[in-house]
Amino acid sequence: MHPDKVRLNKFLSDSGLCSRREADRIIEENRVTVDGEIASVGMYVSNDRDIRIDGKRIHNKERTILIAVNKPKGIVCTTAVNEKNNIVDLVNHKERIYPIGRLDKDSEGLILMTNDGDIVNRMMRSRYGHEKEYIVEVDRPITKTFIDKMSSGIPILGTVTKKCSVERTGSKKFRIILTQGMNLQIRRMCAHLGYDVISLKRVRILNIELNDLKEGTYRELSDDEKRTLLNMIEHSKE
Repeated sequence: MHPDKVRLNKFLSDSGLCSRREADRIIEENRVTVDGEIASVGMYVSNDRDIRIDGKRIHNKERTILIAVNKPKGIVCTTAVNEKNNIVDLVNHKERIYPIGRLDKDSEGLILMTNDGDIVNRMMRSRYGHEKEYIVEVDRPITKTFIDKMSSGIPILGTVTKKCSVERTGSKKFRIILTQGMNLQIRRMCAHLGYDVISLKRVRILNIELNDLKEGTYRELSDDEKRTLLNMIEHSKE
């Protein structure tokens, strides 16, 4: 097999139209043509072929890369080469990719990276309420008043934060789910109530979870994760 060729079902899946299984079904229904000929399941294709579904050309594009990174504390979410501790150098991916959003230097945990600017733009539209989940440790015992005030909204940066889910998980630890992305939001919220953040880890973005991904490493999203994520941000096009 030529190294530039991929299975047809993967080509269709990478285009974002469907899963590989769905692609095989479409091929079996004789709805796919390659250079004008009916395609067959399992065949290999290259980017220069005329590939169509129901007569509509599937435009070739570079493979969408979407990875989950466990960012260590001290790494900066920037593509700036003059920052020696930038996340691009940490990941050292063979393709040119960039982070989706930010996770401040003193925080750790999950951040997504991609080579697709459209995905970045959709996920950065905070008005659509994309959930991000964090585990936070503070410098003194957490009270019910703290939980109630954090969840109902805190005045910072000239506005009041949106209501959110906050759960106490330990004497000095809590879990918080945000649907907005203000600068240093959790740290500012805690400071308003007289607490200092000791550690802050992001453990989930929408359907993507950090789980046991080793610190400083990354993994590619599975086809199911990618497809679900793209479906969740589909309404964020405009």
